[in-house]
Amino acid sequence: MVLSFFQKIQKRNRDFDIEINGHFLPVRVVENDRAKRLTLRIVPGGDALKVTTPCFVGDDEIEAFVERNANWAAVRLSRLPEKTKLGVNAIVPYKGEEYRIIASGKLRGLVCVNDFGNEKTIEVPGSEDMVGRKILSWFKGEARKELDLCVNRHASKIAVRPKQIRITDTTSRWGSCSSTRTLSFSWRVIMAPPEVLNYLAAHEVAHLVEMNHSERFWALTRDLCPDADKQKSWLRSNGAKLHAITI
Repeated sequence: MVLSFFQKIQKRNRDFDIEINGHFLPVRVVENDRAKRLTLRIVPGGDALKVTTPCFVGDDEIEAFVERNANWAAVRLSRLPEKTKLGVNAIVPYKGEEYRIIASGKLRGLVCVNDFGNEKTIEVPGSEDMVGRKILSWFKGEARKELDLCVNRHASKIAVRPKQIRITDTTSRWGSCSSTRTLSFSWRVIMAPPEVLNYLAAHEVAHLVEMNHSERFWALTRDLCPDADKQKSWLRSNGAKLHAITI
């Protein structure tokens, strides 16, 4: 009895690869008890495809479904912005403005933002081969500082308190609120304009009261952030550009 129960809840790895535009792309297969049909989407960043399937659908049917939709995926992938790798001379957004990453030439020191002159720059100390990692660590720290402020401000308005705030590297969502009241955010939100980051903070704080996306949830989100719809639209239009920033 115990063995059959374990077999019932054990997750199967049904992932596979598909060739699109001359490149092999992983296909992640996710079973969902509530799914009524097969759905296909591009994983943010374009590094994989994701199939959501009812549990009763077989592997052959899933693979055939992806093959039928390969042209659709190829067109969508071709429209994604080109990837930018964090490193020396990369131009990346920070708080909605574009900056060039440069090496400061110093072995030690702090990351420095320069807003003056003809070009905005972010100076990073250390060897050039470590600039990408250092700027990523700095981005995460900046995201935490800004999100701590915004989350605490919104939470105090409705007398709630998150258990903790986490900065993650997820590409599946911009933020989340767990049943344990932990708020998680993608570090990439620091690249968006401050108004967008503020909206995401309000969105997740609202989930501390409404763990859903009901009308009451959206009403509370708009109370906390009156321009929520505008910032949500900005993410839909520009989110792919942020996901194109790679490590």
